[in-house]
Amino acid sequence: MIGIRLFNLISVGFFGMILSAAFCDICWTRKKVLAMSGGIAAILLFQGTVYFGVDPEIVDKLYPLITHIPLTVLLCILNRKCFWPTISVLSAYLCCQLRRWLALLIVTVFAGDAVMQDAAELILTLPLLLLLVRFIAPAVRSVSCCEVSVQCLFGLVPALYYGFDYLTRIYTNLLSEGVPVAVEFMPFACSVSTLFFVVYISREQWTRTRLERTQAILNMQVGQAIREIAALRESQKKTSTYRHDMRHHMQYLSSCIENGQLGQAQEYIQEISAGIEANKVRVFCENEAANLIFSSFARRGEDSGIRMQVRARLPQLIPVSETDLCVLLSNALENALHACREQGEKGRAGVIEVSVYEKKGKLFLQIVNSCNRDITFHDGVPVTDRSGHGIGVPSICAIVEKYDGIYTFSAEDGRFILRISI
Repeated sequence: MIGIRLFNLISVGFFGMILSAAFCDICWTRKKVLAMSGGIAAILLFQGTVYFGVDPEIVDKLYPLITHIPLTVLLCILNRKCFWPTISVLSAYLCCQLRRWLALLIVTVFAGDAVMQDAAELILTLPLLLLLVRFIAPAVRSVSCCEVSVQCLFGLVPALYYGFDYLTRIYTNLLSEGVPVAVEFMPFACSVSTLFFVVYISREQWTRTRLERTQAILNMQVGQAIREIAALRESQKKTSTYRHDMRHHMQYLSSCIENGQLGQAQEYIQEISAGIEANKVRVFCENEAANLIFSSFARRGEDSGIRMQVRARLPQLIPVSETDLCVLLSNALENALHACREQGEKGRAGVIEVSVYEKKGKLFLQIVNSCNRDITFHDGVPVTDRSGHGIGVPSICAIVEKYDGIYTFSAEDGRFILRISI
């Protein structure tokens, strides 16, 4: 009887220590495997010394000192972390109850005794350990890469159960005596943990949904930006084609003049001039994408009676991708045009001033435009509740944050100011 009890104590110690190690995200080199094996052997030897040299009945009460604390210290050294190894040890202790409860179920079904209990636990040890290591341990290890708040939430139940088990079953008899507070504590703890879990998951899901929605908007705007750049480049090609075909145009005009068709020649000249002017790309800097965007918005501003001043010093190679630059400038200038149009509806002149340059691998952008005085800010960012608006600013912020940059929005004296450093 004592022999099977002793073997069961050794097996549960082996079960818990192997599972604790499996729950830790450790890169198992040969040196670490040897260190872990030596540590397990030393802990089991220490347990045997206490069991035979002191009192078998006191082993359970000293278990935290002779097993859990040394095991946690060993895992902290191997894992080079302090917090997660503690959670892994507590979680493995909780998993030991699977082995114990399944054995209790077998004893209850077959009306067995304490010997059958120990025998059933021994038989269940290896298959249950293999199942947990194979299917559960990888998922548990993945939690160690999460935020500390997630790790705390995961370790809440194992920690509560550890304290509950020792206080009510090993150090006292509160659980076996049926004290209501002790009996009902774990259901209460599970309920509280479930509620915390639901609240946390709900918050995480809301954040994920918001990020996915923002990402979808950004993807849509990037696609639109790519199409706009393609359209502008096509216009530039048409202008080049007009220039290339100038010889043919001159021949046609010469033929019209020779035949006395001066009116037709004049109409043709106006048509060609308008086509070239409409597709002309102004050169503000060396960066082609920036020139295309500035030219497009400058034309749109002129059509709306808005004066746009651009001071740009951008080389072809800048620390921002072409699509991100297009999204950034397009959204900022679109918002500026919209604000200036509102000023025009009130009979006020709309002006947009753009200053952008690159220096020491950094992109600096400032856009100042006329605006209304009633702009609402939330956490330093302008917000609006008007339908169809409010997408451009989050897109600007997302692009800047992608490059770990800085952005500021401000309004003063009827002017809206956007400053960006990437």
